[in-house]
Amino acid sequence: MSQFTSDSPNDATKADDNNNGDVLVQYVVLRRDLIDAWPLGSVVTQGCHASVSAIWSHKDDPHTLQYCSPQNINSMHKVTLEVKGETQIVNLSEKLNAGGIAHKLWIEQPENIPTCLATKPYPKSTVSLVFKKLKLCK
Repeated sequence: MSQFTSDSPNDATKADDNNNGDVLVQYVVLRRDLIDAWPLGSVVTQGCHASVSAIWSHKDDPHTLQYCSPQNINSMHKVTLEVKGETQIVNLSEKLNAGGIAHKLWIEQPENIPTCLATKPYPKSTVSLVFKKLKLCK
């Protein structure tokens, strides 16, 4: 039972707003506690699930179409960040919902564990401030 967020009226500027050279980026946020406890491949897989799900659920969005276009498919930009644990990933998802930022909170089944989240592609300037205080995942 993974949770999708829907686009709100505050969501996503038009694709032509990206004409100023602002790079399209997808943010992926993983949980540090799982990185430390689970096999690395399992955590990476969770991030992949969230990323693909966020893109697919917004496949008709102008930014997603541009991000996945033939001319951009080999130069995608992702930023992978981390939060401490479950409370922080859920709180971040709620903050993104409140800000109208479309994303996918991946909830692993059948365990029902929120493991990570990924945004749909956005111009970096549109969403970077929301993620500014998070650490790069290393």
